[in-house]
Amino acid sequence: METAKIRGNLIDIIEKQIYPAEITISQGKISEIRQVDEAPEVFILPGLIDSHVHIESSMLTPAEFAKAAVKSGTIACVSDPHEIANVCGRSGVEYMIESGKSVPFKFYFGAPSCVPATNFESSGAKIDIEDLKYLFEKYKLKYLSEMMNFPGVVHNFPDVIEKIELAKAFSKPIDGHAPGLAGEELKSYVAAGISTDHECFTLREAEEKIALGMKVLIREGSAAKNFEALHMLISKHPDMTMLCSDDKHPDDLCKGHINKLILRALAYGHDLFDILTVAIKNPIEHYGLDCGMLRLGDPADFIIIDSLTKFEIQSTYIDGKEVYSSERGISFEESNKIQPINNFNISHILPEDLLVPASSSKIRVIEAMDGELITNEIICEAKIENDLYVSDPEQDILKICVVSRYKQSKPACAFIRGFGLKYGAIASSVGHDSHNICAVGTNDKDLLKAINTVIDSKGGMSLCHNDKLLALSLPVAGLMSDEPARILGQRYHVLNQEAKSLGSNLNAPFMTLSFMALLVIPSLKLSDKGLFDGINFKFTGLSVD
Repeated sequence: METAKIRGNLIDIIEKQIYPAEITISQGKISEIRQVDEAPEVFILPGLIDSHVHIESSMLTPAEFAKAAVKSGTIACVSDPHEIANVCGRSGVEYMIESGKSVPFKFYFGAPSCVPATNFESSGAKIDIEDLKYLFEKYKLKYLSEMMNFPGVVHNFPDVIEKIELAKAFSKPIDGHAPGLAGEELKSYVAAGISTDHECFTLREAEEKIALGMKVLIREGSAAKNFEALHMLISKHPDMTMLCSDDKHPDDLCKGHINKLILRALAYGHDLFDILTVAIKNPIEHYGLDCGMLRLGDPADFIIIDSLTKFEIQSTYIDGKEVYSSERGISFEESNKIQPINNFNISHILPEDLLVPASSSKIRVIEAMDGELITNEIICEAKIENDLYVSDPEQDILKICVVSRYKQSKPACAFIRGFGLKYGAIASSVGHDSHNICAVGTNDKDLLKAINTVIDSKGGMSLCHNDKLLALSLPVAGLMSDEPARILGQRYHVLNQEAKSLGSNLNAPFMTLSFMALLVIPSLKLSDKGLFDGINFKFTGLSVD
């Protein structure tokens, strides 16, 4: 690799100073940093890092995700392959690693700790202690991915503690996932060795966790948006805070990534160096990432921006190679295609599968909230026709179904408020955590067609209203497409807009739908096995006496 010299105003995030400099790159590393009298009116700073993201939730393969992310100055992601692991097991994790290797981008995958996430849903695979050991030894993975089973940690379930102890034996940090956990249970969770949490949605919750030694990741994704509530942590606890997206859909990723959060933090008046500590330094040090911070001998990972007010990316460099230029575009448009994998084993469901016999005038209803993963449990008057519970669009109480993709079985059906659909139905095989088919509809005819369309594609998203049918195929594990972000983002945007035209007032209807089977997030969710109480961690009934 040839030697290169680049001049600009260097932002030193370690010494917290800015000065005109010339950096020399040799063999992909910073070989010299020299202060100069004059430099172009641009700024050079280390590349940005997403400290927790599920690449699968972008619906892009790692290679295509990287092509979009470098445009926003992102050079690395701490990525949990939990989603594909729940579908395809260890081979799913290996698929992500191999796809990531096909592009010059720094993916740091963790070893999924909770596959299956719970025993209350049908999952496609299991990752046990031997799988974790194999992944740590063969691929030198950086961390144990989010420990979602916080009851198992708090109550010392042997299989959960065994995984934690394995991570400690490999000297790996352990990511957390504990929404709303507080008091003595939180103390037990932290004492077990859990080092981070990205589920905080109030400042009070975040500060309690920080006080116990946890690092809090401020999440701003496509569905869960916590930046407004938590941004004060950047100034109050800059050494204990990081930035992450967790879940980022393709149309949002094309608009920006961690760079947008930096701009927002600057607009709130946070100190530049506190912001960059949170966005760059902390994830590198916490996870032991092989990313440069513009020091002598560091990998030459950096970005060039136009100003500290607009923060527009002019160039992105990884290991000394310019991977993105605002003038020339991306330098690695062509990447090796990895053979897709999948796990989809069912045929069409039938109309009678969606019938829900009525046994009471009141029902438990899931209440979905825009921009939140948590849901409420509410009691509502049911609409009953011919002794069956049916959707009631006028009251925004719609039928929701979860269909196992792994074995032929009767769908679980319940009711939900918050989607706002007045007509039609939507369905998706992106359904955290086990990624069974989730669907919401105003009537059974459209609901059936939307679900069976996803089954025909062996994974994807669909929208149905009378004769209108839109579909987006996701051939990689029923979670991802190998299309470029721009194309997939446009197609996904059309689906979202069509869902809104049917009455939904959610910002991202399909993203919100994907979390309605996420049992580890309170309060009320639906798995393919039934309605689930996420507070008491047990099944509950639809009818209320």
